Amino acid sequence: MKLKKKVIRFIKKSIRRVLILINNVLITLPVKKNLVVFESFQGKDINDNPAAIYEKWIEKYPEDKTKAYFTVRKAQYKTFKELYPDIKMVRKFMPKWVWVMARANFWVFNSRTPKWWNKNKGTVYMQTWHGTPLKKLGTDIENVMMPGTNTEKYKQNFTNEAHRWDYLIAPNQYSKDIFARAFDFNNHFLDIGYPRNDVLYYGDNQDNISRLKKKYLGRDDLNVITYAPTWRDDNYKRKGVYNFELPFSLKIFFEQVDDNTVLIIRPHYLVKDFIDIRGFEDRVYIMVEEDISDLYLMSDLLITDYSSVMFDYANLKRPMLFYAYDLKHYEDDIRGFYFDYRTELPGPVVEDEDDFYKQIDAFNKEKKYSDYDKKYEEFYEKYCGWESADSSEKFVDEMRMISNDK
Repeated sequence: MKLKKKVIRFIKKSIRRVLILINNVLITLPVKKNLVVFESFQGKDINDNPAAIYEKWIEKYPEDKTKAYFTVRKAQYKTFKELYPDIKMVRKFMPKWVWVMARANFWVFNSRTPKWWNKNKGTVYMQTWHGTPLKKLGTDIENVMMPGTNTEKYKQNFTNEAHRWDYLIAPNQYSKDIFARAFDFNNHFLDIGYPRNDVLYYGDNQDNISRLKKKYLGRDDLNVITYAPTWRDDNYKRKGVYNFELPFSLKIFFEQVDDNTVLIIRPHYLVKDFIDIRGFEDRVYIMVEEDISDLYLMSDLLITDYSSVMFDYANLKRPMLFYAYDLKHYEDDIRGFYFDYRTELPGPVVEDEDDFYKQIDAFNKEKKYSDYDKKYEEFYEKYCGWESADSSEKFVDEMRMISNDK
């Protein structure tokens, strides 16, 4: 078994060396005008800010659709080709990928790319990132507890990558200040809000919400509560394999709500296979692949803990409940927060399971948390003030201007 692993490791390293050599030759060639490579979460999906930007790019400039590619991992390629037949895709680390990456006019990514992959000097690297930070990021993390790295190595890799970004989206002034420091970013900020949230403005209407409920739930007369927790950096069995246990009883949960209420669980993809919903399959939906903006639009209440989903969902000005059952551990031992979690959030913060059920019951009776109206307005102004229905358009207009200037 050990020999097999060594052989596989040797083969991977050999392939990487070859790719690097080819890359270093190809990046000496001029870029192809308006050739754009999009990537979401290192090729694991086609969603988030890059997907919203892609849609707007080909809408405004259909003549360049044939030069717009999404990179995807080999394991997901077949599935994504069936889901998105009109999108041109390249399999990551395969020959076509090597070519388009080296000749691209633009990279539009929402996460980091391999540090060993060099960029053509003519390529403009536009980083969208993927959330407003509550938890500390980059160089602000005091103690990195992820497997396979250490604090010093993690921070150095992070800043090395950020120094390659030519542009970075800032969804709000709060994030802009943090990104500048935590990423050590000193290139061009785009103060435009997140493109992925445009739909939360133009899609927040009854016809669209009814359509989404029928699509995902089969009927449009259901009340929807969504639970979207963050993942725990330190709760793992081994590298890449994480633990998860639902922190409340589904039986007691459904005793607090009406019979026409369903629960959507949006877990991190690394823990989706460990959630036990036996006995409640008709009322609980585990949704990982679905566009999370669709889930927001369907939801009457969002339950989360420390996830940045709170900042996106706030654009809808709908109720939120914060179930922070391990708050002290998470705050003190894992990542740490950028603001006072207990006092700034625009909804009840509960750390006890009994209190959690009480707040579910309270919401079910009133459909809101009226005591938090003022705090919600303040939260919205601070974190959603730059958001709009046209962030994607602002981004692609910036791309076009850059392209035309060259």
